Amino acid sequence: MPTLDPYLFFDGNCADAMRFYEKTLGGKLTALMTHGDSPMKEQCGAALKDRIMHACLALDGRSLMASDTMPGEPYQGMQNFSVSLAYPTADEAKSVFGRLSEGGQVQMPMDKTFWADAFGMVKDRFGTTWFVGGGMQPLPA
Repeated sequence: MPTLDPYLFFDGNCADAMRFYEKTLGGKLTALMTHGDSPMKEQCGAALKDRIMHACLALDGRSLMASDTMPGEPYQGMQNFSVSLAYPTADEAKSVFGRLSEGGQVQMPMDKTFWADAFGMVKDRFGTTWFVGGGMQPLPA
């Protein structure tokens, strides 16, 4: 069976974002390679050498992957998607939501809903929108 994992694009701050996610989500960075560290380093110019070519955060058997865009490439920001996090308990969800909110913008405050004991939406300081829930309730089919 295939896996489905998000891949995010940043505009030069991928390393900072992924280190923040590692600390905030409790995962493990398994890759954080710059273009200058890659096997193709001889082919990258000065503007590209410190940008992230590939990053991977392992979290409970899944991956959050990312890289920086190419220099000069128009960056539109992160649009029309959210990354969803589901925790077993409301307390775990509230804790992560609070950390993701630091320097970000809460779009829906954490509260009880009909599908979760706690659910909220936040755009973090790097521009990624997160749906964070805890104590999820089954929805009717």
